[in-house]
Amino acid sequence: MHAMDTITPEPRPAWIAGRAEQGAGTRVVTHPYDGSEVATVAVPAADQVERAVAAAAEIAPALRRSPAHARAEALEQVSRGLTARAEELAEVITAESGKPLRWAEAEVTRAVSVFRLAAERTRHSAGEMQRAGTEPAGAGRVALVRRVPRGAVLAVTPFDSPLGLVADRVAPALAVGAPVVVTPAPRTPLSALVLGELLADTDLPAGAFSVLPVGDAETTALAAEPRLPVVSFTGSATAGRSLAEAADRKHLVLELGGNTTVAVLADWPDLDDAARRIATFGTCQAGQSRTAVQRVVVQRAVAEEFVSKLTDAVRAQRTGDPYDAEVSVGPVVDEAAAERIVAWIDEATAGGAKVLTGGSRETSTVQPTLLTDVPADAKVWTEEVFGPVLAVSVVDSADDAFAAVNVSAHGSQAGVFTRDVRAAFRAADELDIGGLVVGDVPSSADGVEATMRDLTEERVLVLAGLDR
Repeated sequence: MHAMDTITPEPRPAWIAGRAEQGAGTRVVTHPYDGSEVATVAVPAADQVERAVAAAAEIAPALRRSPAHARAEALEQVSRGLTARAEELAEVITAESGKPLRWAEAEVTRAVSVFRLAAERTRHSAGEMQRAGTEPAGAGRVALVRRVPRGAVLAVTPFDSPLGLVADRVAPALAVGAPVVVTPAPRTPLSALVLGELLADTDLPAGAFSVLPVGDAETTALAAEPRLPVVSFTGSATAGRSLAEAADRKHLVLELGGNTTVAVLADWPDLDDAARRIATFGTCQAGQSRTAVQRVVVQRAVAEEFVSKLTDAVRAQRTGDPYDAEVSVGPVVDEAAAERIVAWIDEATAGGAKVLTGGSRETSTVQPTLLTDVPADAKVWTEEVFGPVLAVSVVDSADDAFAAVNVSAHGSQAGVFTRDVRAAFRAADELDIGGLVVGDVPSSADGVEATMRDLTEERVLVLAGLDR
């Protein structure tokens, strides 16, 4: 029996300043694969949202000064709770998002690691002692450089990773001592609400966290809320721009979407492995991931052999019921998204693109698709497809490959399959992306420590007269 059978239709409560509460209304959560009802969740009223925001603002100074060991213990407790409920959480992720169970299990495992790592970093964030200067005026002075939270955080998360990306936002915020108000994607609030249960079992003070399953308009309004001075967001560039406009001059921590480009150079010795990795990470979440491979640039010397292998690897990705352990590609978020993806494929083929495999859909499931000869202005090349669609471009040289990656660099990361160390360092210098993986595809988001730094600012305390 899986979670679709066991989740009751009773409204799952929202978490208002650490307390479970029913709301003014409810929202139905449906399974993307077949549209069946999974659960209902409480939608908080305006006064409940206000209480969550007010509590976060009120507790912010005390949480910032709270002992690091206490915050670390709370984070470790959540990590242990996630482990204990891993099977349940994986099924909840699959139920609400349609992600195949095998990838939902991996998402839970990663969330466990995020909270554990955040706990470790919390214990080692006391600050750094430095000499205050080498000039005579600096004699007898020592500086303590610390990082302190910028304030309460609004964490806005997308539907494609309903537990993992919430963990990425929540764990670093609590680690640095910042209260966090989470607004999960309206389609996929269940995992975040379970996380709220685990947080409520800790000794975190009331107001340290809230989970508000509100709509997009309410989230945008919260982005303008001055008592939440930090907006931490993962999602599409379009949604990110909307939140940034609402947030105005607030501090923004944005990880924007845009699928990944990967280059395969002629010296790569194992084309079978490259094809398998690219096919897997282009389709494993039905392409609904900001690190999903969408564009593949291959050097002409190996193009014929590689494209044949990639076609076979994409065709081998199995679709179907995401609860089936053999299924690797589940549905996209809804049937409207599937219709849009197939329309973009049809647009490309009308312009001369060739479909090597896939290209069709059954309700909300899009068949894993590989295209070649894609026009430069086709949406499957210029826009974020957010579906299991890969497009191949053949180039003559490594220079041309790097130029093609830059032209299509809509993502924050890229991959280059090469054994040439010089080419690897050239790619690091020349590619206009935030992160580069050499010898594999990008498959993970930014680290806990980097997010902790983004949520904090540096403060310096100088102790003078220590030589007296």
